[in-house]
Amino acid sequence: MKEPREDPHEPSRREVVIAGHIGDVNTARAAENDEDPRVRASALGALDRMGVLADGELRDALCDPAPKVRMRAAALTVGRPTVSPAPLLDDPSDDVVETAAWACGERETVDRDAVSRLAELATGHSNPLVREAAVAALGAIGHPDGLDAILAATTDRVTVRRRAVLALAPFDGPEVDAALNRASQDRDWQTRDAAELLTNSD
Repeated sequence: MKEPREDPHEPSRREVVIAGHIGDVNTARAAENDEDPRVRASALGALDRMGVLADGELRDALCDPAPKVRMRAAALTVGRPTVSPAPLLDDPSDDVVETAAWACGERETVDRDAVSRLAELATGHSNPLVREAAVAALGAIGHPDGLDAILAATTDRVTVRRRAVLALAPFDGPEVDAALNRASQDRDWQTRDAAELLTNSD
């Protein structure tokens, strides 16, 4: 059974979510320092929805002790060129790293250091979900520095190599053609379909 909140004046998660929809900035701001990570994460979303989440608040949230809050903060960096999710690519939580990788792929610009780190994650991280997210981000970014990692990922486990084949879309060259040809004979039908889709789109 969940323990009651010690301070009845602190907003609940539901109240914070509602605050974001009705423009109640004070309630959302009061929740930024709540002891419950779920409430803090909801406060970030509410402030962002209202258009009042400051860059400094978002940067602070990227360093929050709770992975749930860091994940939400990473996702909210999308569309904010002045706040990067790249530092979280080295986070101790796999879930946070996965979200940060996704966020990097959704940005208009990503620096080469982030591309290099994504390439390392795509080929060397122990968690296949992180590798998959990193490969997808590299494909979305389309920087030449990410190509070798994507090519390597086409031989990874099925979910990763399927994503890697799709990530080859921005690239061309004999090594890409060879990877697509190999993928067209993959034992996984979705990987074969992805390769056929890219081959026929040329």
